[in-house]
Amino acid sequence: MTVPMQFAVTPIEASLMLFVVLAAIVTALARDVLAAIIVFGAYSFGMAALYTFYRAPDVALTEAAVSAGITTVLLLLTIAKTSRIEHEVTYSSINWPALGAVALLGVAIASTLSSIPAVGDPTAAVWSDEAVTQYYIAQTYADTHVDNTVMAVLAGYRGFDTFGEAVVVFAAGVATMLVLHRESFT
Repeated sequence: MTVPMQFAVTPIEASLMLFVVLAAIVTALARDVLAAIIVFGAYSFGMAALYTFYRAPDVALTEAAVSAGITTVLLLLTIAKTSRIEHEVTYSSINWPALGAVALLGVAIASTLSSIPAVGDPTAAVWSDEAVTQYYIAQTYADTHVDNTVMAVLAGYRGFDTFGEAVVVFAAGVATMLVLHRESFT
């Protein structure tokens, strides 16, 4: 027998979600590229804050470093190296069919919100297979000698996956340096 889930949104969570959605809309509608880049950086920062609220600090740090930090800086550097076209109009006209498609997608996603458990809900799906969950909680330190269970899973149990992600980020950094003609690391 399954227990019905209750979906409760806290005021902080609602504020962060509203900020992220508004930042995404402004980014999409902005005609000025510099404004779009700055608002996109704010969007990424809002997502990092939302991930932190959802107790995913590793994802939040990645979002803050890569999207809000590095991507924003690289886009600003790109704009600095190109000529800027001045626009009379600040925002572009709305593409109504695209807006309708986005609205339908939003409704479809919103219809799934009732199945998402609240943060910290003991009936959440992660607890459905207690053998796996309890193994990680009980054996993490014995297997990896790392106190933090999340870090142990990322670096110990999923070490090759994490290493692969690090290689991808490093390769992206090297490619960026080559594109910007700054091969020197000094």
